[in-house]
Amino acid sequence: MQQPPVVVVMGVAGTGKTTIGPLVAERLGVPYAEGDDFHPEANIAKMSAGVPLDDDDRWPWLDAIGRWAHGRAGLGGVVSSSALKRAYRDRLRAAAPGVVFLHLTGDRTLIEERMAARKGHFMPTALLDSQFATLQPLGDDEAGAAVDVSGSPEDIADRAVTALRRSADSPS
Repeated sequence: MQQPPVVVVMGVAGTGKTTIGPLVAERLGVPYAEGDDFHPEANIAKMSAGVPLDDDDRWPWLDAIGRWAHGRAGLGGVVSSSALKRAYRDRLRAAAPGVVFLHLTGDRTLIEERMAARKGHFMPTALLDSQFATLQPLGDDEAGAAVDVSGSPEDIADRAVTALRRSADSPS
């Protein structure tokens, strides 16, 4: 990678975006921003009540993440965002051309176990089905890489950085 990328760590809830994102940022030598911090309070209240967000809820959140990513262009950074739909990723790319995506993927049972084990998070396990139903994996024409979330966080982060570097070196 010639210049540090702006990486959006994406995937359904429970894939480890908040755990893997900072590790990837550290390995790339760039700052990390927690995507959940960009949510308006109304979104957090809705999810805390077990109600899935709709697109109207997500647009302001994605726009805030896009502004952060745009400001990091040429400097690099890593930010988490579920970015489940192609339209969401298109919106992020429109705000920050050149952004790349790291799609954390994994077995649903493993993800559900991890979600159930975490403490103090507003996203209940009950919303996992809606996340999987909404998910549109990265297309072949989208910059980025998919990485399985089995193994230790350190192993996942190492595989992620390797996959991102391969992706950057591949012809478009």
